Amino acid sequence: MSVPASRFSLNQWTTKRWSVAEAVDGCVRHGVEAIGLWRQDVAAQGLERTVKLVADAGLRVSSLCRGGFLTSGGPEALDDNRRAIDEAATLGAACLVMVVGGLPGVVPGEPLGTISRDLPAARERVTEALAVLAPYAGERGVRLALEPLHPMYCADRAVLSTLGQALDLAEAHPAEQVGVVVDTFHVWWDPRVLEEIARASGRIASYQVCDFLSPLPADVLLGRGVMGDGVIDFAPLTRAVAEAGYTGDVEVEIFNADVWAADPDEILSRVKAAFGEFVGG
Repeated sequence: MSVPASRFSLNQWTTKRWSVAEAVDGCVRHGVEAIGLWRQDVAAQGLERTVKLVADAGLRVSSLCRGGFLTSGGPEALDDNRRAIDEAATLGAACLVMVVGGLPGVVPGEPLGTISRDLPAARERVTEALAVLAPYAGERGVRLALEPLHPMYCADRAVLSTLGQALDLAEAHPAEQVGVVVDTFHVWWDPRVLEEIARASGRIASYQVCDFLSPLPADVLLGRGVMGDGVIDFAPLTRAVAEAGYTGDVEVEIFNADVWAADPDEILSRVKAAFGEFVGG
């Protein structure tokens, strides 16, 4: 199965040193037609300025990252996600990526304090929040994209660990309101992943690719590599996503200290070549 280069999308954090304006310019110079944006960087650039930059460059916004962190509960989380939905609508993003949050009280990178160890209750909070947010997103033409994260992130970032769990929640809502993210880094290990991708037909809101490094670095958040540098076999995953009917952009999202330290132009050239060899070939 071949993915044309026109469907390649640069997730902004792959070239994290670039501002929104620099990333947009980089996409134009490298012939990239789509970009995945991050809320904090959009805020730093200015929402309306970002809209103009993207439109003037003729780029598609493949995703806005991120909403979520719903497990803490409370009106603040819902309000922030409503703002994220409004931003995604203004940008015309194909989806708003939802990293749903870990156990209440567990903060990424911080020592444990007062926490809840009730994992089923945390997952129920996600269900309850989606019941509120999905209609709001639907009214604004925004698709929420639930992203299951590798189980090593269950405590602090996402109580959804498998594509099957994400689909179980998404299927309670219209497909145009809630879909799922298939991210190779997070799902490659799952023995049921190909079955679940097939089940996700009509629900895949984003396909994100990068490699899973071995050994992982001390900060496992930065264990994403350029395709071909790790252990993932991309061909069956890409084929399954295509057979499930997904024809949207394929977003390269890499968190890696060495990648971030390198020249962004060199990284973008390298990533495009790896995309052609391992994902698009």
